[in-house]
Amino acid sequence: MTSETSGLTHIGASGEAHMVDVSAKGDTVRVAVAEGFVKMKPETLSTIHEGNAKKGDVIGTARIAGIMAAKQTSNLIPLCHPLMLSKVSVDISEDPDLPGLRVEATVKLTGKTGVEMEALTAVSVTCLTIYDMAKAVDKTMEIGGIRVMEKSGGKSGDFRHPERG
Repeated sequence: MTSETSGLTHIGASGEAHMVDVSAKGDTVRVAVAEGFVKMKPETLSTIHEGNAKKGDVIGTARIAGIMAAKQTSNLIPLCHPLMLSKVSVDISEDPDLPGLRVEATVKLTGKTGVEMEALTAVSVTCLTIYDMAKAVDKTMEIGGIRVMEKSGGKSGDFRHPERG
């Protein structure tokens, strides 16, 4: 099975991994939005909300960690291109129905390749940082729901997750 028949762009005809050559592609504006959550005990959410976590500002620290992670994606994920991102935002909101925190990351650039991996990495590291900063209070926290919700730009066109509405 070749990469053309499998649909995998990072696998050559002999099965070897390689970084995709994007040099012939034109620059387009590309945006990706990813989301995830950290489910926790209601009292853990209260501790974070009230600013009483022993390690400090959970929300602020996690947001910075997510932004930094997006910028480091090519160092973490094999075969990702290093990108000059023009925007990274990480929003963290309380969801009493989980209970817990919902994370959404938006990443943007004008370039030759998409930013879905950067948005997913931002969400993942944000969630991991929330866990790390609150684990002394609640070791039962659950990280989940990490997925791309929308993306625009590039040859494959736009995508909007059906749950995005």
